[in-house]
Amino acid sequence: MSIALWIAQVLLAGMYGMAGSMKTFQPDSVRKNAQMTWAHDKQDGYIRFVGISELLGAVGLILPILTGVLAWLTPAAAIGLSLIQLLAIFSVHLPKKEYNVIPVNIVLLALSVFVAYGRFELFL
Repeated sequence: MSIALWIAQVLLAGMYGMAGSMKTFQPDSVRKNAQMTWAHDKQDGYIRFVGISELLGAVGLILPILTGVLAWLTPAAAIGLSLIQLLAIFSVHLPKKEYNVIPVNIVLLALSVFVAYGRFELFL
């Protein structure tokens, strides 16, 4: 179980790290990206906020459990990333009828829930 959790954490951290850095440091290119239609009508501050949230979540998935310092932050980060995916599905993609993006959100949501549950289970 521990190996599967680490694999999920590294995958999630990599995906959220790449997406979060692009949203944080290049909001104009995100807005112009044909695959990220949700950002076309958003301001830089909003896109950066989402990016910073994703970056903090990516760091929170790895660093606390790896160092053993405040390890409870790892399941908290996974819960936060799960909330980001739920908000993306229900407040952005479904209202805009962007059904082709939702499977990716569901996979990320499932991995985040798996990490949150698996790492929270270690504290019980």
